[in-house]
Amino acid sequence: MRPLSRNRLFALAALVVAGLLVAGCGSPAHAVKVDAIARPARTEAQSYVLKSKDPTKGEESLRHREAADFIRTALAGKGLYEAPSAERAEMVVELDYGMEAPRSKIERVSVPVYAQVGGGVRYDTVPSTDSRGNATLRTVAVYQPPRNEIVGYEEVPRMVTVYEKYVRISARENRPASEGRPPGELWSIHASTEDESKDLRKYLPILASATVDYIGSDTSSQRTVKVQADGADVDFIRRRGAEPAPAPTSPGRGP
Repeated sequence: MRPLSRNRLFALAALVVAGLLVAGCGSPAHAVKVDAIARPARTEAQSYVLKSKDPTKGEESLRHREAADFIRTALAGKGLYEAPSAERAEMVVELDYGMEAPRSKIERVSVPVYAQVGGGVRYDTVPSTDSRGNATLRTVAVYQPPRNEIVGYEEVPRMVTVYEKYVRISARENRPASEGRPPGELWSIHASTEDESKDLRKYLPILASATVDYIGSDTSSQRTVKVQADGADVDFIRRRGAEPAPAPTSPGRGP
């Protein structure tokens, strides 16, 4: 393998620097509310089968398959893997996602305050010629229009319509109901964010990324985490979600 030329080294260095500059100037972070609940007793369940909480959404739809792939990647980030079959799974993970009805709220926004500065009249001396053709000087008035400049900012109320996008995932034991009681829930997570956007698809990897650290945990109360839309965590969820899932390497539970 031949060593890189000096020009190619400089080009690669420039690309790295450009990448760092772009990363440092990323999009604003989204505030995601996360509420997680887990049973006090720790569970060793690692294999799962993923199902839709709402059968009306259709597990074969493109939107559901995309959302499910994002959640599979989030689960893999906690060491969980999809069982080869539903019968061999140790737990059933149910997925629900969507967007709540729009609602209006008043928020305070910062707006610039402008003021007119400058302007007025100044007097300049300019060369001229009198009626006899003699060179002379005369004074003329020059009018300068004022200009608008930002002199500060003020907080003003604004009515906005917001849309809450959410993802809910919950895990329960994979066993039949006993004495009329459903299998016990192992853990659940509700992640949501709201703003003026109606683009649910854009927010699914953002919400899935926010759940990774709280899978199988108990937050005790709702927490707010900041998630960068173009950050490395979201990019990992987005890219891995588009890849085919690898075959599980850990043994599943026997039938």
